[in-house]
Amino acid sequence: MHRKNLRVYTAVLTGGLLVGSFVGELLARFLPAGVARDFFTTSVVGHLGPISLDLVAVGLTLGPLTLYVNIISLVGIALAAYLYRAFF
Repeated sequence: MHRKNLRVYTAVLTGGLLVGSFVGELLARFLPAGVARDFFTTSVVGHLGPISLDLVAVGLTLGPLTLYVNIISLVGIALAAYLYRAFF
C-alpha cells in the first residue's frame, strides 16, 4: 500500500469513527431507556497519556488521549471503509 493511500484510508476510517460516534450520541439522546439504548450506546474507553517530551530548550506534553468506541462507531468505520472501497 502506498503512503498516499494509507493516509487517505486512515482519514476515511477516522471520519467514519467520528460520524459513528456522533450518530451514537444522537441515539443516546433520542432512544428511550432500555436494552436497545444500552446496547448501542455503551462505550469501551481506552486512554493514553499524558506523554511528555522534555528537551533542553523545549518541553512538550501531549495527552491524555481518550478514545470512546461503541457499536455505532464500529458501524461508522465499516460503512466508511465500504464506501471508500466501492467508490475509489
